[in-house]
Amino acid sequence: MHFPSWLKPEIIPGLPIRWYGLMYIFAFGTAFLVYRRQIKERKFPMSEDDFSSMFFWGILSLLVGARLFSTLIYETSNIYLRQPWLIFWPFRNGKFTGLQGMSYHGGAFFGLLSVVIFAKVKKFSFREIGDMFAASIPLGYTFGRLGNFINGELYGRATAGPLGMVFPHATPLPASESWVVEIAEKTGTAITGAFVNLPRHPSQLYEMIFEGIILWAIIWFFRSRKPFKGFLVGLYFLGYGLFRFIIEYFREPDADLGYRIEFVKTTLPPAYAHPLFSFSTGQVLCFWMILFGIIWLIVASRLPNREVVYIYNEDENPTQKTVNKEEAAKERNKRRKLRKKLK
Repeated sequence: MHFPSWLKPEIIPGLPIRWYGLMYIFAFGTAFLVYRRQIKERKFPMSEDDFSSMFFWGILSLLVGARLFSTLIYETSNIYLRQPWLIFWPFRNGKFTGLQGMSYHGGAFFGLLSVVIFAKVKKFSFREIGDMFAASIPLGYTFGRLGNFINGELYGRATAGPLGMVFPHATPLPASESWVVEIAEKTGTAITGAFVNLPRHPSQLYEMIFEGIILWAIIWFFRSRKPFKGFLVGLYFLGYGLFRFIIEYFREPDADLGYRIEFVKTTLPPAYAHPLFSFSTGQVLCFWMILFGIIWLIVASRLPNREVVYIYNEDENPTQKTVNKEEAAKERNKRRKLRKKLK
């Protein structure tokens, strides 16, 4: 497959308005609406002002954390250490470029921190509002990875499989390598020079589907079936970390970073193969997410007041609801006995 030629990063050519930035608005808007629905369906005692304030500080913290992690962890030139004011400066060489480069893990960490602080200040249960966040974020996250796809960035390794896609701005590979020639022959890619642009895994779409849609569906299923408060928070960190860790094997690591951990040294180029025991920066961070998710699930299951709190309609209380269920069960038993007698 070829990357759609009509798909450009700019919404309107010549104007500094990009689809990637618009995808962030869609992402925040989706999470906002899903969270609001949960508040309404649960009749959660949170005012509109508190709800808006929580989202404002959450989004601000997420953006700050995502930008800081991107510039301090993924940037190897150390330019931001020498000139830290450039971290949030959206201009380069007199041109508006926006804040190019965001780290999901940084956004997740700072976003989590802001929710903890908000819950402490406003006297809300962090486990309760955190669970609702966990059921809202993944669906919005799908737009972020869609933005990466539109930009033609964060593509995966070269592949001869049916899902391979030729990205126009992907790094050309040397035609002198035997594996490059082999993939080119299998995919019918013509070699006309010293370098060739081979099909790549559209790993952005893999992440959009698994870390976004599928993870959201799993968490949404458990939102009214969770065994204890805080369960969805742990499920989110564990699920995202696991999906992302696996998908990283299909992604090509950053050329200037390579593998952060290599238990077995390899001479295979990262564009061709990702050894099982070589781990990228994203995989290292995802490992800590998985570990945090497991530890949190264990701790949250043992915390006091861990029982799930269901909030009912004003004219209904839990005791009355239990009585109504018992009466309905008795009525069903009476009908069963009557049917047996009639038979």
